Amino acid sequence: MKKSVFDIIRRPIITEKTNYMSSYLNQYVFEVDYDSSKKVIKEAIEKIFDVNVERVNVMIVPAKQSRSMQNRQMRTRTNAYKKAIVTLAEGERIPIFEGVE
Repeated sequence: MKKSVFDIIRRPIITEKTNYMSSYLNQYVFEVDYDSSKKVIKEAIEKIFDVNVERVNVMIVPAKQSRSMQNRQMRTRTNAYKKAIVTLAEGERIPIFEGVE
């Protein structure tokens, strides 16, 4: 079964570092489907936002473990996910990131 573009691109990741990357480096960061390739991610971003993508870098963010402050014995764990850093062509912007500061 073929996945839709909205199944491939799960959500944008917005932090202080990604705000800097979008403002000065023309790079945007998204959480993507674990099984998607760079080519599929590039096509999905171009289709959703109508922009030209120059490069896609992907990385797998490992799961992290932490302890609860009230109960030192209780451990929680975040899930691992795949992250894509998308570099757009010169002069291209994604408008949903413009209002975030």
